[in-house]
Order: sequence, then structure tokens, then C-alpha cells
Amino acid sequence: MINLLILLMFFFFITMILMLLNFIISKKKIKDRKKKTPFEGGFDPFCSSRPPFSIQFYMISIIFLIFDVEIIIFLPMIPSYLFNKFSFWTETSLFFILILLIGLYIEWNDGALIWMK
Repeated sequence: MINLLILLMFFFFITMILMLLNFIISKKKIKDRKKKTPFEGGFDPFCSSRPPFSIQFYMISIIFLIFDVEIIIFLPMIPSYLFNKFSFWTETSLFFILILLIGLYIEWNDGALIWMK
């Protein structure tokens, strides 16, 4: 029991020493005005914080996320389909694809996928 207590104290002190060392090493040495600004990519931090934003970027990212999640959902269905051709997974995947295709058709008709207008 006493060995466990000594071991825990040893790990605690090692952790504290590493945290202190990390705190000392990670201090920023250069205190330049440009380095203190939140944007280092050539942006002027004193201009408008809300530049115009195109909604097409948002729509393309949402569509990308939807199809990314679709791939994650379909990956476990492939081995299930190989072992049992007509199962619940087949009907579910076909229904899921149908819902996604209807959504894609609606987005296409609304013009959300047209990049240049």
C-alpha cells in the first residue's frame, strides 16, 4: 500500500515538473506588434470584421458534410449486403439513397449548386 502511495506521489511530481517546464519553454519571446494581432495572414485587424460572405461556400460545405456522413453510414452496409442479399440493410440503404437524391434534386432545382450566376 505504501509503495502505491510513493509511486503516485512520484508520478504527481514528475507531472508537475513537466508542466512547469512546458510553461517556461512555451513563453513567447518575440513581442512584436504584428505578432500580437489576431490575423497574421496580411489582414488588417482594424478594418471591418464582417466582410461579405458568399452563401455558396456555406451550401457547398453542407452538401460535402451530408455526402461525407453518407459514406460513413454506407461503409458498414457493404459487408452486410455481401452476406445477405435481401435484408433490412438493403431496404434501409435504398430508402436513404432515395432521400438523398430527392434532396440533391431539390437543391439543384433551387440553383444552390450553380456556382456562377
